[in-house]
Amino acid sequence: MSAKGSAGKSASGASMSRYDVEVEGRLKALETEAHKKPTGATQAKIDQRLDALEAKSHEKCGSGGAKLNAAGLPSLASHKEEAYKRLDALEARLEAVIAALS
Repeated sequence: MSAKGSAGKSASGASMSRYDVEVEGRLKALETEAHKKPTGATQAKIDQRLDALEAKSHEKCGSGGAKLNAAGLPSLASHKEEAYKRLDALEARLEAVIAALS
């Protein structure tokens, strides 16, 4: 026979009401939707762009080499930012470098 009000147990072992169990389930569903796992497609796209940049950097330049003004490039995100923000900032900067060297 189950005790009154023990529809579920929390991670610490405390009893949870049916409402708490439902709210916990909804919260977990929202968290998984908000924090999607990377698929590798973004990494593959960045790797492809980096390869294009490296190939371009090994080409012989005409008069004295290509010059790039780093001040005109998009800024990078702080290391304290979330990973997806740093990845987006890196991607934007990489695109700008490739465009400048093309």
